Amino acid sequence: MNAMTLEVLNPPASILVLGKQLLNDIDYRPADVLASVEGSYRALANGVSDNPRKLMSQPPEKHSVAYSMLGRDGGRQTVGFKTSYKYDPQHSRDLQKYYTTLLLFDDNTGMPVALMDGSLVGSLRTPAVSALIARAAAPQARTALIVGTGTQGRMAAPFLLCALPGIERVIVHGHYDEGIVAVRENLKRFYPEREIEVSADLAASAAQADIVLGVAGAGAAESVQHASLKRGALAILVGYGVHADVLHGADYRIATSAQQMQVTGTDLVGADGKLPAIDAELPDILLGRKPARLDDGQTVFAYNSGMVVTDIALGRTLAESARAKGLGQEVSLW
Repeated sequence: MNAMTLEVLNPPASILVLGKQLLNDIDYRPADVLASVEGSYRALANGVSDNPRKLMSQPPEKHSVAYSMLGRDGGRQTVGFKTSYKYDPQHSRDLQKYYTTLLLFDDNTGMPVALMDGSLVGSLRTPAVSALIARAAAPQARTALIVGTGTQGRMAAPFLLCALPGIERVIVHGHYDEGIVAVRENLKRFYPEREIEVSADLAASAAQADIVLGVAGAGAAESVQHASLKRGALAILVGYGVHADVLHGADYRIATSAQQMQVTGTDLVGADGKLPAIDAELPDILLGRKPARLDDGQTVFAYNSGMVVTDIALGRTLAESARAKGLGQEVSLW
């Protein structure tokens, strides 16, 4: 086979590279993000997508953590590779370094789609997943408590209100004034008529909440304990801010993926070194195969660990939006 034949079989390919600042210029609506994420879960539950177990690497002293994830979204016919690396000595915001990437390929044409910073995808996907869990497990909720004011805390309220318009009160508990301001401003961006309440007492706020969302950072000094929850409350854990005893004391337990929880939820194990059994996974709940709870009086714990198929579906949507707006740079890597 000569060089000319090889060139025809392997045509030069370029890829759209999207940095963090460029992605911030992409417009999005919470409703569209929710639809994209929900569609990816439904495709997974229907067997047309694939989401293998993530890989994790961490040094003994735990000053950093790295993840590698591979998946295929059958709904968008897209294959994706995601990497995540966090260097977080002493759990200090000032010292923390966090890098995440998402590489996408079109599984119809075999061509590369985009290489992008994964932070925007993650910051949108995660609160969307929490909102889908809340819609399923607490459809009558009127009060939501958000514990934490970092990236996830700032994005949580718009998605909760989009999924559950009946929520009347949004309470935020955090220790950084700039974080509280950011939560308020981001809510106003999508719901200018809505306001947040600032919590001064975490346990008292939890006792009033139908939904408790733990999105605090690893250095969080406080967490909601099981004894503080009202009857029938839903507690969703993304990062920190919900104590492990909520998981162990819950009447019903949900995970986005029980398999992923075994990898990323090791800090929640009980005295026996094990995690309790999961009653239902989110994809099955969305398809009606499993209930999100058995009765209104149950305390429900939900573990939102994220699944790469949701990043792939949402990443494909954002990449196409960026290309339509002329954002990014075409780079020839091959």
